[in-house]
Parts: sequence; structure tokens; C-alpha cells
Amino acid sequence: MKKGVSPDRPAGVAPLADRRTLVTEALMRLAPRLPEFEAEAVVDRALRSPGLRGAVPENAAWLALTAFARHAFTEYDDLLDEGYDRDSARHFVLDDMNAMLAEWGCRRRISEEADADLGEDDLPDV
Repeated sequence: MKKGVSPDRPAGVAPLADRRTLVTEALMRLAPRLPEFEAEAVVDRALRSPGLRGAVPENAAWLALTAFARHAFTEYDDLLDEGYDRDSARHFVLDDMNAMLAEWGCRRRISEEADADLGEDDLPDV
């Protein structure tokens, strides 16, 4: 076994501390005005989500950021509780999500087609 390689970590996967740094840096590039305490929550989500562990840092940061915006700053969960299906609930919160992304300085936006392809809700919640 190579020196410094953990038998529990697949080859090519950065150690958690390094991955945290990489995801944090990617998030800051995506959303430079995201407040620090919210950035911590997004990075924590990206690192805890089993579905994002193998994602490149930029993708992990984007998916965690959009999931955070959807669940923390929109009526998405309430709409689901009221019986709306996932696609309908996403449709109704799309403008609110894009407004939050703009507030955070994010140039990237979510479209209905792209949002339907993300599959974030198919990932295990953390």
C-alpha cells in the first residue's frame, strides 16, 4: 500500500479536509456573496450527502447550493406536504431559487429543464 493512502478511501478520492477545501473554493466561485454561515451549511451538506461524495467539487457545490436554496429559502417542502408532486413544486419555487442565487452573486441560474435533470431529490437527504 502507498504511504499515506487509507485502505478505507478509494484511490483518487481526496481526504475529507482536502475535499472540504476544494468544495468550499468551488462554492465561493459559484456564489461569492453567500454568507459564511450559509456557506458552511452548503459545504456540510455536500460532504455528508452520499450521492455527492464522488462528484467533482464544482458539481457537489452546485447541487448542494441548489438543494440548500430550495429547502431553506422557498416553499418547496410545504408544497410537497400539500400534495404537489416534485416537478410541480420545483416549478413554483424556481423564481425564488433564482432570486436567491442572484443575491448570492451566482451567475448560473436554474431552468425548468435543467432542474428536472438534476435529480437532487433522488439523493439521500442529510
